[in-house]
Formats: sequence, structure tokens, C-alpha cells
Amino acid sequence: MSASNHDLDPDSTTGVEDITDAKEELIKHCEEMWEDMEKLSLLIMQMKCLTAELSQWQKETPEILPLNEEFLVSLGKEEFQKLRHDLELVLSTIQSKNEKLKEDLEREQLWLDEQQQVLESLVVLHNELKDQIVTVSESRIFNELKTKLRDIKEYKEKLLLTLSEFLEDHFPLPDRNVKKKKKKNIQESTTQLITLHEILEILINRLFDVPHDPYVKISDSFWPPYVELLLRNGIALRHPEDPTRIRLEAFHQ
Repeated sequence: MSASNHDLDPDSTTGVEDITDAKEELIKHCEEMWEDMEKLSLLIMQMKCLTAELSQWQKETPEILPLNEEFLVSLGKEEFQKLRHDLELVLSTIQSKNEKLKEDLEREQLWLDEQQQVLESLVVLHNELKDQIVTVSESRIFNELKTKLRDIKEYKEKLLLTLSEFLEDHFPLPDRNVKKKKKKNIQESTTQLITLHEILEILINRLFDVPHDPYVKISDSFWPPYVELLLRNGIALRHPEDPTRIRLEAFHQ
């Protein structure tokens, strides 16, 4: 590295300090974006494990059951065996995804290590410039950090798009015709249902905007099967004192 020792401004150290502050601020942004990506990746993996169960629910047709006690006991045993089988399938699916998850984690950890090496290199470069009291090009340092930040933002947007497409394909709104067929004797609600993607977006925004009170009131626009889906799989939690309120599980804590 060459050093220019002529025409030095005594206040050049002020510029170096400004670079340090800007660099630390961008590093902080990079770390925050990385945490968001980890949470979104975990959420996508959990959603994929639930697709089979939702598809089975949508194919079921309600039947009028007799009130015979012997029949009900037999039906209960059958449902218990079915539930046990379903849980075994879910467990098998989760176990089969563990290796893939480990590979993804190793790849993300490698990427993080590379970013850490970049940051360490920038710190060393800053210390060298400070010791030699030389002027440096601010644009080069800023461009490197801005490029890394832009890459992180693009990756986050890609994860959000993937989650949105996955939810739209596998968790659509219920077919109103099917709903009428299943509930002939119940007056149809006029409330406009929202998608599972919108429910998750509400829960995520509440968790990060109001972390001291992340619970959301279950409105009529929340389709009950989607609410139960989130609760049964540990993605959402009920309020310990008010069962009509739920919150998103804090996976980042």
C-alpha cells in the first residue's frame, strides 16, 4: 500500500472517524437483515411440512353420524389410530427434512463466515489508515459495504417472495361452494376471509412493531382451520388468559 505524505490536512482524522461511524452503522444493518433472513427461512421450512395435512383436510366430506354409543366408541378408536398415523407421518417428514436443514444451516454459516472475514478485513484496513495518517478513498469502502447490504436485501426479498408463492399455492382461501355444502343449516358469514399469508403478515408485523404486546385479536376474517393449523404446529400461541388472542412464536429468541 502506497502512502501520500504531502498536502495532508490536520483534520483528516475527522474524515476517518466519519468513515468508521458509517461503516459501523452499515454493519449493524447487515446483522439485522441476517437475523430476519434466518427467521423467514425457518418459517418456510415449517410451512412445507404442513402441506400434506391441509390437503387432506380440504378433501374430507362431513358425514351424518349416528348417536349409537358403540359406534361412537369405534369411531373414536378409528380417529385415534388415524391421528396417530398422521403424527407418525409428520414426524417422519420432519426427520427427513433434518439433513436438508443441516445442509442449509452449514451453507448459511459459511456465508456468514465469509461476511465476517470481509468485515475483519475492513477493520484492519481502517486501522492501517489510521496509524499511517493517510487519506483514503471513501467511495471504495462505502461501495463495498453497500454492495453487501444490497445482496442481503435482495436475498431477503427472494425469501419473502418464495414464502408468498408457497402460501398462495398450498394455502388458498376456502371454496365458498364447499363451505355451503358442509354447512347447509348454518347462515353463511358475510365477513371477507383473508389468506394465511395475510394472517402471518399481521402476526409478524405485530411481533416486531409491538414486541411488549405481540398478541392479535382473532377476528371473523381469520379462517378457523388456518388458526388451528398455526396453533397445533407451534407457529402461533394463544394468550394464557384470553383464548381469543394469539401471537407468533418468537423463533428469534
